[in-house]
Amino acid sequence: MIGSHWSSSGLWLAVLASGLYHGVNPAMGWPLAVSNGLMQRRTRALLGALVYLAAGHVLAMFVVMMPFAVLAMVLAWQREIQIGAGGLVIGFGIFLLIRRRHPRVLARIPPTRLALWSFAVAIAHGAGLMLVPIYLGLCRSFDMDRGHQAAQALIGVNLGMALLVSAVHALAMIAAGGLLAWLVYRYLGLKFVSRSWFNLDAVWAVSLIVVGALSLAINGALQSGAA
Repeated sequence: MIGSHWSSSGLWLAVLASGLYHGVNPAMGWPLAVSNGLMQRRTRALLGALVYLAAGHVLAMFVVMMPFAVLAMVLAWQREIQIGAGGLVIGFGIFLLIRRRHPRVLARIPPTRLALWSFAVAIAHGAGLMLVPIYLGLCRSFDMDRGHQAAQALIGVNLGMALLVSAVHALAMIAAGGLLAWLVYRYLGLKFVSRSWFNLDAVWAVSLIVVGALSLAINGALQSGAA
C-alpha cells in the first residue's frame, strides 16, 4: 500500500486535478478548437478539434510514462526509481522557471495538425512528467510482486495502468478545455479570449516542483515507517 498520506483515491484525484488544470490552460489548445469551429462555422468542427487535441495529449502522457512502467517491474529498485523520478520532475520545473521561452520547434507545427501539436506541447511542458510520481504510486498500490506474478503479467499491469492514467488525465483536460471552448464559441466570443488570456507557465513550473517534492517526502516517510 502507499501509506496513510496518499491513498489510491487521492492519487486518482491528483490525476484528475492535473487534467482539469491543463484543460483551463489556453496553452494546451482549447483556443485552437474555438478557432476551428469559427472558421468552419460548425460545432462539429470544434468537437473534432478537441478529439485531435485529446489524442495527442494521451499519446504524450503514455510515451513519457512508458519507460517508467517498464522500470517499475524492477521492484528491488522501486524506491530508487521513484526518488529519481521526483528529482527529475523538480529539475524540469526549475528548468521551466529559468527558461520561459517555448521551444522554437513548436512554432513550426501548423495548428491544422492538432494531434501532433498537442503531443509536442504536452512533451515540451512536461505534462506527462508530472504524472510519473503519481503513476508510480498507483503501481505500488497493487502490491504486485507479493503474489509472485509472471514478468509478462507485470508488464501488462504496468503498461495498462500507464494508459489508464493517460486516458483519465486527458479526459479531464478535454472536459475542462472543451467546456471553455464551447462557451467561447457559443456565447462569450473571441473578445473574452483576448481580454481574459492568462499565462500559467510559471504556475505550471512551480506545480512540477511541488509534485516532485511531495513524491520525495512521501518516499522518505515510507522509508522511515519501514525502518
